[in-house]
Amino acid sequence: MGEQRQRYNEEFKRQTVKYVQEKTKTISDICEELNIPKSTLHQWIGQFRAFDQEEVNYPEKIRKLEQTLK
Repeated sequence: MGEQRQRYNEEFKRQTVKYVQEKTKTISDICEELNIPKSTLHQWIGQFRAFDQEEVNYPEKIRKLEQTLK
C-alpha cells in the first residue's frame, strides 16, 4: 500500500512561509527540520509569500521600495 499523504492546514502553511522569510536557514534545512518536501514548500512560498516580511536586501523588496519612492 502507498504511503499516507500528510495534510497541512492553511495557517501552518502561512506560518511556515513566514518562518522561511524571517530565518537565515536554507530552504533545504527548513524542509529537513519540518519534514516537508522541498517541492511542497516551494508551492506554499508561491501562494503565501508576503514581501513585507522579507529583509530589505532581497531584490524583489528593493524593486518594490524603489517603485514606492518614485
